[in-house]
Amino acid sequence: MKNIHLKFVLVACLILITSVKSYAQISKAEIIATGLTCSMCSNAINKQLKALPEVLEVETDLNTNTFVVTLSDKNALTPKTFKDKVEKAGFFIGSLVLTVNADAMNKSPYIIVNGNKNKSDGMQIQVLDKGYVTAKEFKKLSKSYKNIETYAINNEEDFHVKFVK
Repeated sequence: MKNIHLKFVLVACLILITSVKSYAQISKAEIIATGLTCSMCSNAINKQLKALPEVLEVETDLNTNTFVVTLSDKNALTPKTFKDKVEKAGFFIGSLVLTVNADAMNKSPYIIVNGNKNKSDGMQIQVLDKGYVTAKEFKKLSKSYKNIETYAINNEEDFHVKFVK
């Protein structure tokens, strides 16, 4: 009887382990925020980003409204984390470019829309979904990616990306 319970527990553990989504490890995020009018606006975003325990440093360029976020190793952050933090500060993302780990990219919920380039550590990808680009850009991209069925669906668990470099 104990043997049957042990097998059941092992099978259940195996199912749990394989069902957990793995995300590409993000080492750096470059966020261009929209709607900022002054330095106090950037301070609100800075405060939200620095509240994440995985954040090592946030560099801000007020001329371009760009925030470069350096992250600790082996974090499990997703693009949604950055979107939520910027929106919590009262602003929106106009562009999100991530520097990611190549090995983890194969196991993650990223849908690559511009081909399958050589993958290497430190590659940069841009998230193209609604809320990660401007509304005007999303409308334009929706026409370009109309053949990708999942692009039009606003699923917070999948991220459509293109290689930047």
